[in-house]
Amino acid sequence: MSDALEDLARVAVDCGFKLHEALGPGLLESVYEICLFKSLMDRGLFVERQKPIAIRFNGMVIEEAFRADLLVENRLLIELKSTESYAPVHAKQVITYLRLMDLPIGLLMNFGAATFKDGVRRLANNYRRS
Repeated sequence: MSDALEDLARVAVDCGFKLHEALGPGLLESVYEICLFKSLMDRGLFVERQKPIAIRFNGMVIEEAFRADLLVENRLLIELKSTESYAPVHAKQVITYLRLMDLPIGLLMNFGAATFKDGVRRLANNYRRS
């Protein structure tokens, strides 16, 4: 399972890199989201945009507690930003989403950074590579 997940993450990072290279920083997050969605779909992956995620707490269910920017193959969360720099809350947000969705890894991609390398972060939720 983890090898396939690692492959998904590599494809996603490659698509993000090519997108950042082609468009550069400075556009709205929604533009990058649509373009990355299309790039991943073009690679033959099943991708959902703005997927509503329910949470359960204390016997209560909140059906649309949050929306995942992109969910790839129901296994890889991608959260997008378009800001000059990360705030600590961005990584916390992804870690919380991973925990609530019971997913092992996610990618935080900031297309506002000067280079894609500076803007991409891999975050884990109790995940170890095999």
